[in-house]
Amino acid sequence: MLSQHLVILPLLIPMLAALLQLLPWGDEPQRYRRAIGMTSCVALIAVAILLLLQSQHGPSVYALGSWQAPYGIVIVADKLSALMVLLTALLALPVLWYACYGEDNLGSHFQALFQFQLLGILGAFLTGDLFNLFVFFEILLISSYALLMHGGGKQKLRATLHYVLLNLTGSAIFLIALGVIYGITGTLNMADLAHKVASLQADDAHIARVGGLLLLIVFALKAALLPLYFWLPQAYAMTTGTVAALFAIMTKVGIYAIIRVFTLIFGDDSGAAALLGYEWLWWLGLGTLAIGALGVIGSRDLRLVIAYLVVISVGTMLTTFSMNSERSITAVMYYMLHSTFITAALFLIVDVVAKQRGKTASRIVKGRKMAQHAILGMMFFAAAIAIIGMPPFSGFIGKLFILEAARTGAQVALLWPLVLGSTFLVMISLSRAGSRMFWHTFDGKPGDVSHPTGQLVAIGLLLLAIIGLTIFAGSISTFINGIAYDVMHPASYIEAVLGEGYSNE
Repeated sequence: MLSQHLVILPLLIPMLAALLQLLPWGDEPQRYRRAIGMTSCVALIAVAILLLLQSQHGPSVYALGSWQAPYGIVIVADKLSALMVLLTALLALPVLWYACYGEDNLGSHFQALFQFQLLGILGAFLTGDLFNLFVFFEILLISSYALLMHGGGKQKLRATLHYVLLNLTGSAIFLIALGVIYGITGTLNMADLAHKVASLQADDAHIARVGGLLLLIVFALKAALLPLYFWLPQAYAMTTGTVAALFAIMTKVGIYAIIRVFTLIFGDDSGAAALLGYEWLWWLGLGTLAIGALGVIGSRDLRLVIAYLVVISVGTMLTTFSMNSERSITAVMYYMLHSTFITAALFLIVDVVAKQRGKTASRIVKGRKMAQHAILGMMFFAAAIAIIGMPPFSGFIGKLFILEAARTGAQVALLWPLVLGSTFLVMISLSRAGSRMFWHTFDGKPGDVSHPTGQLVAIGLLLLAIIGLTIFAGSISTFINGIAYDVMHPASYIEAVLGEGYSNE
């Protein structure tokens, strides 16, 4: 009985938790809200593990209201979506743990907004319907608007305003795209669209391609792909470390949507609409990678450096995906796991460093020693090695997968120099930051601001995840090889959603 309803639990858990957190809880409401939030995150991890194990036997489909696809709304958990659910849950627990040491007091309803954000993210990963993908996008966006403003301030307001305006535009384009696709196919179920789009001919196929390209614009905005990336650096650099760490998964929602839609609906077997946008993704991904590398070397604030590292990861993953092979999907998925954990850890490290340095904050300038200078220095050093891609951490393995996925002469000639060149620039930037902020400090008494051990433990958990990705790289790569095969051969997904007897007529 539990296995039957397991697919819907990742949505019910954060929704119920958020509603409970909005209730009045007497004299000490925050204590109860924190307990509810942490319980929710632990429960999500347990459910996500069960869902991942269940996905080994094929996609699980939950028809809401017992209305079967393509007529009703379905929630689908295959290996890809189950892994993304687990990634989100494993990220959420240490980030919320960190926030529970007072960070959640900087603004009202942080705990409930955190859970609503998880609801939107997890829903986007699990939905089998394009319209409900739009709905879950809106849930996570509305929550993110408030979270970006967490703690207040003029700079946050300016960055949030840009973010809101761009995403409102993106939402409008999304609705137009859905109208175009529904008008020509009569469905928004993704598995059903895979059949309908493949059978379109002539003008109908061209209209479907227009709808698909509009979707690509929307997903590129969510993922922060060139030229739609410019909202990300300021938004991530100006918000609190806790929110930025949670948002490490946000760009992955856009990347996931591109992988799901453009392999299932516009993949190799989609007739006249096959491989829609792949060439654009290749060139724009390379451009995003280059712009991110220039942003890293040109930034004089460590928060901004890390924000541009997110941009680099987006360019790297989408360029690799556009090569359209099982090897490239495997490389993207491993690198996605790595980049999510390590950028989240770095955002939290910089948050602690900025508060302990005082007036110099996160600016890459010489400052005084911090109260917890040694432990923060070691954490930053480990995180820097990992994100640069030096052995033995997961960044090195991820970049090896990416370079190995480039097989043709053109791919090697363009991707290798950009990946290796950006790695060199990241190494220079982080070495400069580490030298000025941890090595060359002013003489005298260290600062007196220190952070609770619990917050440092939360950061340590994210760094441990990187070590886990390294130790179990073989098993993880085997599993994501299976994901890559399923993504490139979506027949099992389509059959699970529509049933064996489904007819295209």
